[in-house]
Amino acid sequence: MTASVARALSEIDRALQSDQVVTDPDVCASYAGDESETQPRTPDAVVRARSQRDVIAVMSACSRHGVFVTPRAGGTGRTGGAVPIHGGIVLAFEGMAAIDEIHRSDLVAVVEPGVVLGHLHQAVEAEGLFYGPDPNSLASCALGGNLAENAGGPRAFKYGVTRDWALGLEVVTADGTALSLGKRTVKGVTGYDLAALIVGSEGTLAVITRATLKLIPRPESVATLLALLPDAHAAARAVNALVGLGIVPRCLELLDGYTLDLVRPAVAFAIPQHARAALLVELDGPSSSLQQELERAGNAILAIGALDVLVAQNGSERERLWAARRELSRAIRRSARFKLAEDVVVPKSRIPALLDARDRISARFGVAMPTYGHAGDGNLHVNFLWDETGQEPAVHAAIEATFREVVALGGTLTGEHGIGVLKAPYLGLEQSPQLLDWQQRVKALFDPKGILNPGKIFGPAAHHAC
Repeated sequence: MTASVARALSEIDRALQSDQVVTDPDVCASYAGDESETQPRTPDAVVRARSQRDVIAVMSACSRHGVFVTPRAGGTGRTGGAVPIHGGIVLAFEGMAAIDEIHRSDLVAVVEPGVVLGHLHQAVEAEGLFYGPDPNSLASCALGGNLAENAGGPRAFKYGVTRDWALGLEVVTADGTALSLGKRTVKGVTGYDLAALIVGSEGTLAVITRATLKLIPRPESVATLLALLPDAHAAARAVNALVGLGIVPRCLELLDGYTLDLVRPAVAFAIPQHARAALLVELDGPSSSLQQELERAGNAILAIGALDVLVAQNGSERERLWAARRELSRAIRRSARFKLAEDVVVPKSRIPALLDARDRISARFGVAMPTYGHAGDGNLHVNFLWDETGQEPAVHAAIEATFREVVALGGTLTGEHGIGVLKAPYLGLEQSPQLLDWQQRVKALFDPKGILNPGKIFGPAAHHAC
């Protein structure tokens, strides 16, 4: 531990309760990594915040002594955003996990950053309300991380991403200044929208200590179907067919042949082996019109050559389908020794072109590239699998080739996982030097000493899967 860290911890220890500052190496090691392939790094210490006052004390002390701070909510990130790659202090938020308010008339929830997203869903739905974002890690991810990464999920096609639901934020800046950003109302254009800037900034500009989130009435009914198709290109055409008819499912999830094979044992339906892709479609709305909309969707998919369209007959069948879908990332991870996943986005109309490029790149570099994801908004998870360490150069070449194709198709490098550590080397493929410079100026304004989540977005980094 450096002298500067020791001095900062001494100040923090005087301001907080003694059990909030952790330096035990074994405990600190549990905060070294997240759910990405970023190389873990054990921090010098962990501070478990219980209030905004605690966060102010931590940031003030660390600013005075030049100590790095890495905020951490659920630790479920996929690009290394919560990994303390330069050591210092991890500022952990499991002790700030209160849902302070659910207001039925104002249609807002006020939450702390450590609230697990699934718990918020349960709480608001018990009140007949609804919060849209639903990343697949909802059982374990926390709101602070969702806000930092601008998380999305399958329902983003209809309901948008976290930024669309964040009305106001309480934050602490790198020097310990507390600010209240945004508003409690749905409308409001007073001054710059700094709350929107903080959402998606990956913990590099300020630390979120409380959020006011928009809610809507809970949809009356939900219906789910699974369309089986001859290949992933047919599934992409089905997506375009649905959108062209003005049908707006809340979820449109595409699975290619590889991922469908992993789902097959876990679903309630018999899926024939000759089905080499699937489209999971979920609709919601008034019960009186939902069945008609479901039939329109099913007929549109059959018209483009689907092999079959299977409808979940009850809630348990629907939950089984979604449980299998949410397990996909881990199932793919188990299917090979090494795995990297990239959540790229292209315009919906370019999904077939992206799949064609995926096939060419996979064949060229000899890398398995199973693909699935949120086809409704063009956000696909392209996975890269290999078993031998000697294949790593080919994998990195395949990743870069994929990113170049995505940008050429008018797409972007990430839809919901952020840049973090793992995608930082590729940022220049999409953004100009001038744009990068202006973003770094914003970072310097909020964090002139560069202590807040260092090495993320702009820092030098590389993939560390092996």
